[in-house]
Amino acid sequence: MQQVKRFTLIALMALVGFTMTASAAENNEAVEAQVIVDDAVKTLENFWSDRTQTLYRENVAKAHALFIVPRLGKGGFIFGGSGGRGLVVARDRETGNWSQPAFYTIGSAAVGLLIGAQESEVIYLMMSEASMLAMLGTKIQLGGDGSVAAGPVGVGAQAATNDVLSFSRGVGLYGGISAEGSVIQPDLTRNSAYYGKTVSATEILLRHAVQNDDATALVAKVSESTTGP
Repeated sequence: MQQVKRFTLIALMALVGFTMTASAAENNEAVEAQVIVDDAVKTLENFWSDRTQTLYRENVAKAHALFIVPRLGKGGFIFGGSGGRGLVVARDRETGNWSQPAFYTIGSAAVGLLIGAQESEVIYLMMSEASMLAMLGTKIQLGGDGSVAAGPVGVGAQAATNDVLSFSRGVGLYGGISAEGSVIQPDLTRNSAYYGKTVSATEILLRHAVQNDDATALVAKVSESTTGP
């Protein structure tokens, strides 16, 4: 009987420990998600104030969605190549209002930083409804199909009619990115942690099924950036 009680006690302690660990991990993911949100606000401010980003300012107001990656760096966690984490916000077709952020990862062995830059902040503009809807998939590859093609890169970009336009600012030395072949995926863990329940990118970006008040500053900055100073 004593052995049964001891085993039961050990099992309960293990269950409590697992629950506490899972809760701590989820809280940490929510904190890290908020860091991305706050950094995305800074990235939007940096792009708007950068006088060399003329083409970005000319196109951002036309975008159906923005994918903001505050830090895209070498040695990223995806595929052992370059990668980063970011977020997507989408414009409502009827109201013109911007959605809450959905979190995504990006990376590929093919993603290259140019001219020796170690890190870049990147904004992808989804210039068509098709490219915005493509972001709702489980995996998106830039240049992988006819509807989602990587557009001009950085300061030296030329205006294009591609579905996705990419712009970057290097940290320190301007580097730019090679976006062809980049794989983008929804970050389901951080989406769930940030909104406190399991939620899909579709529910966040299209159905507006969830809200986090800590994203208010981001949504306001996106709205400001897409309507002018």
